[in-house]
Amino acid sequence: MANPSDEDLRALRHQVAALTARVYELERKAGIEAGAPAAAALPPQAAAPPPQLSPPPVAPHAGPVLPPKIAPLRESDTADLEGKIGKVWLSRVGIIAILAGVASFIKYAFDSGYVGPAGRVAIGLIAGIAVVLFSERFRKKNYKAFSYSLKAVGIGTLYLSLWGAFQVYHLIDSGPAFVAMIVVTAATMVLAITQNAEILASYALVGGFSTPLLVSTGQNHEIVLFSYVAVLNLGMLAASAFKPWRRLMWGSALGTAILYAGWNDRFYTIDQRGLTVFFVALFAAIFAAIPLVTPLERSRWHDGHSVTLMLLPLVNAAALFLALFAMYEHEKATLTWYALALAAVYLGVSNVFGRRTGADADVVKVVNLIHIGIAIAFITIAIPLKLNAHWITIGWLVESAALLAIAVRTRTDFLRYFAGATLALGVARLLIVDSSQIQQAFVFNMRFATYLVAIAILAGIVAAGEKFAPDREMPLVKLAGLALNLLALIALTLEAHDYFSRQTTAAYGLPNYYSTNRQIDLAWNFSYSAIWLIYGAGMMAFGFWKREAFVRWQALVLMALTIGKVFTYDSWSLEKVYRILSFIGLGVMLMVVSYVYHRDWLKLSPRSSGDEAKRTSA
Repeated sequence: MANPSDEDLRALRHQVAALTARVYELERKAGIEAGAPAAAALPPQAAAPPPQLSPPPVAPHAGPVLPPKIAPLRESDTADLEGKIGKVWLSRVGIIAILAGVASFIKYAFDSGYVGPAGRVAIGLIAGIAVVLFSERFRKKNYKAFSYSLKAVGIGTLYLSLWGAFQVYHLIDSGPAFVAMIVVTAATMVLAITQNAEILASYALVGGFSTPLLVSTGQNHEIVLFSYVAVLNLGMLAASAFKPWRRLMWGSALGTAILYAGWNDRFYTIDQRGLTVFFVALFAAIFAAIPLVTPLERSRWHDGHSVTLMLLPLVNAAALFLALFAMYEHEKATLTWYALALAAVYLGVSNVFGRRTGADADVVKVVNLIHIGIAIAFITIAIPLKLNAHWITIGWLVESAALLAIAVRTRTDFLRYFAGATLALGVARLLIVDSSQIQQAFVFNMRFATYLVAIAILAGIVAAGEKFAPDREMPLVKLAGLALNLLALIALTLEAHDYFSRQTTAAYGLPNYYSTNRQIDLAWNFSYSAIWLIYGAGMMAFGFWKREAFVRWQALVLMALTIGKVFTYDSWSLEKVYRILSFIGLGVMLMVVSYVYHRDWLKLSPRSSGDEAKRTSA
């Protein structure tokens, strides 16, 4: 290979000098003391003599560089797939394999007749206790997951052994078996509390609710069964009060529902209704007490509100009323009083919970509103149970107005949603149910009165909304105004419909029935156009007076519909007099409206706006 030329060497020295200067600058910024390089800058010209290079600064010797220490793999570290397989899954499979081998050995001994029934039960009890005790060695060595897996096997073995002693071999009666299983459940719960292990509490929960099924005799023992369930629920409630184990209450609620549904399907009769209502109310009271006994510093879960505190009260209230409804389905008066009593109870719980201090204000507010919402729901249910016909709709409408007034005064959005839902429910019933019956009196009837109540409430919403509603709620206020006009039109049209229907019925059987009925039909059809024209004119006048463009647009749409009816239907079906009246009435109204727009009384045109500005500046 050829020797490098002087020019190549000069360029190489030039690059090395630049790199050395850059390294020095980086060390200076990092706070490392080092001598400056001989050439801190590049020569201005390539022909200049090359700078003298100085060796790069050498850091003082600090000993050999050791690799960072790696933390040992911990028992709880399951992020690593290999560690998870080796520590969790292999241990579980190993336990299953050992249990399968032991079970095979015991079965072989049973089949061979070496061990009798009493010996089999004794082996199961001894093995269960031994496994539970043996698991403590692993817990003390911080192998908690492995220890709890062994405890699950041991506890399950105890339950199955006691079940075998009662159901399979009939060595003991149901009473001793029941008590023994209660002892196992209580011991498991004590272990859970002392070891602060929620998983053990869940074992106690499953075992506790399985006990009545394991020792069932097929006979009705309502008092014993439901007293036991109540005590079990109280134990879980106490545990959730002292430990952050509120999720166990979901399992407790599910177990209670399963046992109650099974007993109710087989044994319930109306003769037992009083006692059954007592126990159902007792169960509901236990679950309703969860917000009152839960320490509020533990009222959040995973950086959010506790699902138990938010949702379980709703489920509890619904389950309670469904149980009562099943027992009093044909006694609506009694159900009404139950619904009102439950509303009062939940309002009381809300009041007590709302007075708790030193807690998260958001949690208190949300839970408080949930209980208020439940009370409102029970009141809403009580209305149709006690009332009938139009009074149901009026009750819902008035309730929605009261809720909305409270929500506005207290600035509670949650109540606004309930008020809106109740109002929608009342309007839907008004349109679907109450409007289907023909009224015998013109205007002075319950249906028209019910429409007036709904219209008045919507008018109140519009009036209050224009003064107090924020911008984000103005679309809802506009919607209320639109609904107001629609209900008014429907109410007036229904009155005309019923009036002429009565006229047709009264004319039936008269000698000149056909001619009379023809005249009634003509007036009937014309009445719709007249109502729409007059109401549209009223809306337009109100829109001009209040300078409300939204109202004027509604009037214009109604006019368009009326125009369509007059030109497509009235011109062909009505006789000359009614046809003339329709066209003249429509034409006069349209000309008046057009004249108002031409005069530009509302200053809608750009020219008028400019003239007004000039007059103002002058």
